[in-house]
Amino acid sequence: MSAPSPPMPAAGGDALLGMAALGKTAAVLALIIALILLCGYLLRRLGPHRSRPGLNLKVVASTALGPRERVVVVELEDTWLVLGVGGGQVSKLHELPAQRLPPGDIARPEAGFAGRFAQALKQQAGERLGGSRSAHRDGA
Repeated sequence: MSAPSPPMPAAGGDALLGMAALGKTAAVLALIIALILLCGYLLRRLGPHRSRPGLNLKVVASTALGPRERVVVVELEDTWLVLGVGGGQVSKLHELPAQRLPPGDIARPEAGFAGRFAQALKQQAGERLGGSRSAHRDGA
């Protein structure tokens, strides 16, 4: 007669063990990602680049000279510094005593691409409207 065959493991039990291992791996991965995000938040919040409370620094005006160059007027306590910014460098161009301007005269720096885009749209709209009006006047 033949010897009894060894018992076959249940396929459901192996799948259950695999799912448990996958679940543990996913939980550990989620914990590591949460830890990285927490460290990033703490570095931003408590890092060395925090502004010091005694330092009164304010951008008074800013204008672009080229794609990467700009002139920025910065107020530091009672002094205005005219700075040239470009090519990864900041150079002091001039220093003068701070002037008190009416609140409406203070130029706000452009908000990056959004500010430049809005300014370009206004300029293009003004040129188109002004050009179309003059063409109607010439034809009439």
